[in-house]
Amino acid sequence: MTDLQFSWELSGSGWATCRITDGPSERKDIVSYCTDALADVLHGVAGLYGPNPVHRFSFDLEPAEVRWVLRSMGSDVRISIYRFPDMSASFDVNDDDGTLVWTSTQNRSALSHAVIDAAQSVLRLHGEEGYRAKWVQHPFPVAALQDLRRLHLRDDACSNQHDIAVS
Repeated sequence: MTDLQFSWELSGSGWATCRITDGPSERKDIVSYCTDALADVLHGVAGLYGPNPVHRFSFDLEPAEVRWVLRSMGSDVRISIYRFPDMSASFDVNDDDGTLVWTSTQNRSALSHAVIDAAQSVLRLHGEEGYRAKWVQHPFPVAALQDLRRLHLRDDACSNQHDIAVS
């Protein structure tokens, strides 16, 4: 296992920079507000605490798509990111029809911790109103963040309480 880092930075009206790194490798995408992307990340990671071993979500890069596939493997998660040339044409295609652009295996607790911290940083920096003003189409996903936090604290014995500052 390596040092997993995840960040989400709003970069203009309707755009965010999503970055994930495990130390030796990094993936960075400029994500559009055409989907509720940050909420999708939070829901996808929260899903790892349930019985379904595979969770998928996609980011619209206008026009391309990146599809994240999270696969539970015991206490670890295999993160695979696939790129497709056109979001509107990739709904009915298999993951393997895309190009695998990044992969890493991480502890579920480390992934949850990194995603929670990134979302909390966005909320602290922008607040709910500021997030909505920049992301435009969708409000800050407070409930999804609270749900992931609750599951992470319950099942991963994390000592950081990940206090959520809601404004």
